[in-house]
Order: sequence, then C-alpha cells, then structure tokens
Amino acid sequence: MSAKAIPNWEISGYVEYIKSGHKQGDMLLIVPEGAFAVRLGNEALIKQKIEVVKGDFYSLTFSTARTCAQEERLNVSVSPNNEKNDFGLFPIQTMYSSNGWDSYAWAFQADAHVIEISIHNPGVEEDAACGPLIDSVALKTLYNPKRTRANLLKNGNFEEGPYIFPRPTSEGVIIPPHIEDDHSPLPGWIIESLKAIKYIDSEHFSVPKGKRAIELIAGKESAVAQIVKTTIGRNYVLSFLVGDANNGCEGPMVVEAFAGKNTVKVSYNSKGKGGFKAARLAFRAESTRTRIMFYSTFYAMKSDNSGSLCGPVLDDVKLLSVRKLHHL
Repeated sequence: MSAKAIPNWEISGYVEYIKSGHKQGDMLLIVPEGAFAVRLGNEALIKQKIEVVKGDFYSLTFSTARTCAQEERLNVSVSPNNEKNDFGLFPIQTMYSSNGWDSYAWAFQADAHVIEISIHNPGVEEDAACGPLIDSVALKTLYNPKRTRANLLKNGNFEEGPYIFPRPTSEGVIIPPHIEDDHSPLPGWIIESLKAIKYIDSEHFSVPKGKRAIELIAGKESAVAQIVKTTIGRNYVLSFLVGDANNGCEGPMVVEAFAGKNTVKVSYNSKGKGGFKAARLAFRAESTRTRIMFYSTFYAMKSDNSGSLCGPVLDDVKLLSVRKLHHL
C-alpha cells in the first residue's frame, strides 16, 4: 500500500487493509465496527495530523485485536512532545473482552496547535504479516474535575474519562497500568497496579450511579488510587458503591478500600445481573496527604466460558470531613 492509500492517514511499513471475514489460516478475522480494519505488520505505523487546543488534555481510544503473534504490542505516541519518553506501550497478549477486540485509552497534553498521533507496531516477527489489527480510533478532550465541598476527591463518580465507542457490542475501555496522575485517561486517578482496569458506561453495563464507573478486572493487580490533601487529626469518611456490571461476572467478590493505614473489606455476592451496595470507611487523618486506594481481593472470570477477566464495579467514591466519627 502507498503512504496515502487510506484517506486522512499516512502509513509506513507492512500495513494491510483487512475486510471483516478475512481468513488467515484457520483464523477468521472479525471487525467489530464497519467492514474494514488495518493490520500493522513488522515495524508498521499509521499516523494522522489533527488540529487541537494547545495545552489541553486529550484521551485517545482505539480498538485492537491480536492475530498470530504471542507478544504483540503497540506503541502510541504524539508529536511534538515536550516530555521525553512520553508514549504508551500497550502489551496486548492479554485479551479482556469476549469477542477478541479490546478498546484501550491513552492520554496526553497537546504541546502544539497541530499534533501528529502515531500508532506503531514495534514487533519483529518471522511472519511479517503477523501483527495487531486496529479498527476504530477516537480522540476526546479531557476536562480536569475539581474538588468540591461535597467531595474532596477529584472525579469520584468517574464521569470524566475516555471516549467509549457506542457500538452494541462495546465491552468498555481498558485503562492500562502505570499511568501518572497528570496524564491519566481517568482524570484525578492513578492506575498504580500491574494490570489494567476497565472503564464502563451505563449504555452497555449496569452502573450504580450516573453514566460511568470502573470495573476492577484483575484482582489485587488492578488497583486505582488518588492522593488527597488532609488535615492531621481531622476525621473523614470515605464512602463508595460496590456492584457488578451485569456482564455475567458471578460469585463472591471483595473490594478492599484503603485510606492511608486504614482499610475495610467489602463483600458483594454477585449474580452477574447488576446490583450494588453502599460501603464506607471512617478514619482520622495521620498525614497532610492521604492515599485513597481500591482493589479487588480476588480474580474473577465471566460465566460465558470466554475466559475473560471481570470483577467488581466501583462507583460514586466520596471523601468528606466530619466533626465526630461516632455520629455516623
């Protein structure tokens, strides 16, 4: 294919234009949205220039699927970029969805009025045609939520986050680990674990409150945290909702919540059909900065035999200062 073969995109390396239903050996390649996708072979790259607002934060959502290579990964970057090594490297050998396609999110701050977004396969396989498939790509402006008197946490209801594709088969958006706070696709929160979390919406899942929530899909390796300013000796209450996403994730679940050295375990027995319960953790601050963190105690898998990881849903997280703990 020539460098300009795909409208609005520039390509280089071994790029294939794949039609849904294309057969590769014994594998049938399905495209989740529309009829076509691209496959990035060895050292292949697609990129596009976009006008943005300099200084604003953006999240990029893209759908990808693994084909024949086991160690497939994608490198997502933006230029110009004033920060060295500011790129996203996505290992995609773990598939989180039931249909083989996952949507991922990555965030950045625009350093110019015109930027170039690149998606690159850095792999070198024996078969040059092996490589991940890329389908839908979307860019969304991220707004920085503020702390309020009603909630000392930023974005505690998770309403601000990456774009979720509206297709009927949407399985949410994977937010990878080790993303720093100021460039998180989930503003205010740090994914400080080894594995990803999933961002879900009320159009496709059961969400306890509002339109967005997160699903803790990888046990203790799937943790989300936020550091908040507190006053030493003052009393606080952390409240939150725990439930399931109505996605066939069944069985006993436990969410562990932490506020500094204080912790609570919240049990939830999921029938996989939606529902939630309220929980809270009261504590007295011992520092001027308190780390609020959540993770799921156990791993869970969907009951559809897909082997897809799932877990408890977390939503409506609030932190309030109170006068006396025993009045609660």
